[in-house]
Amino acid sequence: MNKRIYLCLAHMSEAGLEQKYIQEAFDTNWVVPLGPNVNGFEKDLEEFVGENKRVVALSAGTAAVHLGLIGCGVGPGDEVLVQSFTFCASSHPVTYLGATPVFVDSEPDTWNMDPALLEEAIKDRIAKTGKTPKAIVPVALYGMPYRIDRIMEIADRYGIPVVEDAAEGFGSRYKGQVLGTFGRYGVLSFNGNKMITTSGGGALITPDEESWREIMMYATQYRESYPYYQHEKIGYNYRMSNICAGIGRGQMTVLGDHLAHHRHVQKLYEELLAGVPGVQVHAQPSTGEFDSNFWLCTLTLDPALRVKGQENAYKTIVQGAVGGAAGVIHAASSAVTDCQPNDNVEAMRVWLDAAGVEARPVWKPMHRQPVYRNCPAYVNGVSEAIFKVGMCLPAGPYVSDEDVRYIVETIKNGIE
Repeated sequence: MNKRIYLCLAHMSEAGLEQKYIQEAFDTNWVVPLGPNVNGFEKDLEEFVGENKRVVALSAGTAAVHLGLIGCGVGPGDEVLVQSFTFCASSHPVTYLGATPVFVDSEPDTWNMDPALLEEAIKDRIAKTGKTPKAIVPVALYGMPYRIDRIMEIADRYGIPVVEDAAEGFGSRYKGQVLGTFGRYGVLSFNGNKMITTSGGGALITPDEESWREIMMYATQYRESYPYYQHEKIGYNYRMSNICAGIGRGQMTVLGDHLAHHRHVQKLYEELLAGVPGVQVHAQPSTGEFDSNFWLCTLTLDPALRVKGQENAYKTIVQGAVGGAAGVIHAASSAVTDCQPNDNVEAMRVWLDAAGVEARPVWKPMHRQPVYRNCPAYVNGVSEAIFKVGMCLPAGPYVSDEDVRYIVETIKNGIE
């Protein structure tokens, strides 16, 4: 195996439509954060998500979370209930607005927000602060649908709007309905490693024309309709560029193929790793309600499992970004933290890396991140337990059946 196998990389459409739309943008001089491609991409997204929703294409999924929270009226001094088991883009925008994230732990089968714990958190925050939280942010972790029917029932009972973070779950469905269309707002991401890509970008699904217009205003510096620049609210430069949207229009033609591929890869991992002692592929519940896109395939390693090189785990400080191209701004002061994956998980990551396979730990729960150490958290131990044993495996369009077999054999060979 001479090539390196990455977790998830974008794959261009066979017809090269991305280049066609990009060339049109250059030919017509629409090289700006608006234009025909942006409008066309938004219409494509609206057709896909359905439910009579309107979509605003944005510069990032993080921007979509930010604007969704603004649409819910979140401001300084408010609290927002956020799934703890997630990437920081789900919670950082809460702090942008001067609000406080209140973290809610996960249920063991979906790894997503625990509805029972969510209601417990709502009741406790009302009792302690005298205020109802301003919004709820569930997250489709690695594409797995959350139990949105129960979350919405609780949210509606307390009058709290829901911002669905479906950034990792584009194309996933719950009871046949596309994620991101249940709550007041839905967040999508088109980063370079997502189901489809615009190189970088995201979108916010809005409930109606009025909300769409208001979000569009916020996304374009909230400029009023005068022949000069007049601003009556603080807005943001969040619109997607016409170039990036051109890529997205081409990508929408292969979305169905990408979804089918990811689900095929998941099934292959489940079949090939079945019966391997100490290794468990995380699968969706078998109730028939869940239809995950399996953006990334994940597994857990039993703590008792021994992996080659395990004795050297966490002995040296990482000098580069693990599995990423962003780089490291400054070196860590220590090779270990007080909350990290087990030694056998780190050893397996290193073992796979040496074999040319990119693998990563699962997300570290936000309530264990140093930056959020003082935030309220309602925990049951699920996300921390999974973080210690979990790992992400490659699943993108460039991952072939041969690659999956190679990865599985490498895992098996790494077990002592």
